[in-house]
Amino acid sequence: MSVVSRILVASSLALMLGVTGCASKSMTTGSVPKHLRKPVATMNQTELQQSTDYWQARYEQRPKDKVTGLQFATALRMTNRNEQALAVMQKVAIYHPEDRQVLGAYGKALAGAGQLKKALDTIQRAQTPDNPDWKLHSAEGAIYDQIGDPKQARLQYRKALQLKPGEPSVLSNLGMSYLLEGDLRASETYLKQAIGRPGADSRVRQNLALVIGLQGRFPEAEKVAAGELPPAEAQANVAFLRQMLQEQNAWKELKDDKNA
Repeated sequence: MSVVSRILVASSLALMLGVTGCASKSMTTGSVPKHLRKPVATMNQTELQQSTDYWQARYEQRPKDKVTGLQFATALRMTNRNEQALAVMQKVAIYHPEDRQVLGAYGKALAGAGQLKKALDTIQRAQTPDNPDWKLHSAEGAIYDQIGDPKQARLQYRKALQLKPGEPSVLSNLGMSYLLEGDLRASETYLKQAIGRPGADSRVRQNLALVIGLQGRFPEAEKVAAGELPPAEAQANVAFLRQMLQEQNAWKELKDDKNA
């Protein structure tokens, strides 16, 4: 297995699932503490844990509430507690069996727990041809990539982009799809498009840095990973990049390949 493949098995699939978008992009306002109202994709680890604790307490009080269940499951997925997120979404789906937002989140929870066939069936059931949802197309594409069908994956990403042109999360998934096949140049092209769009989060930046690093351009990769971010987040991004590129001595192997 190539260096690229080994790294991707460890990391990139999880990144694609995370980038597909959450059940709800931002926390519900009102009684929610102000520091927890930001999109979960932009939260640091401390904030994610606080968010998880908050929504867990709410969920225990109101297990049938749709928004509470979705937010709790999203927070769980963002902290890699995938089995628990799936259990929460199974309950939410029982109470809201025809709700397409719930079905979409349920499908993502199934995918996060490794139940890809069920995830695909659930997301396809949530989609409606007369009123298609770009987020569901993107999530479906990520699942097709994981089961090894890049042609279908990219078809879904392009359907998503027809509905939501320039959406950074979809462009990022498309870039990661090419990365899975080892086409680093195509991957870099789409990821650069994604990072230049409004709303691109730090995970898109991490993906681009990974692709550049895999091509042996290490200083440029670290610069991208840091970007124009607060020092703590920049350090976290660079640490993530180094961890990915050091997987199974990837740094050394890539340098040897470059100098061969």
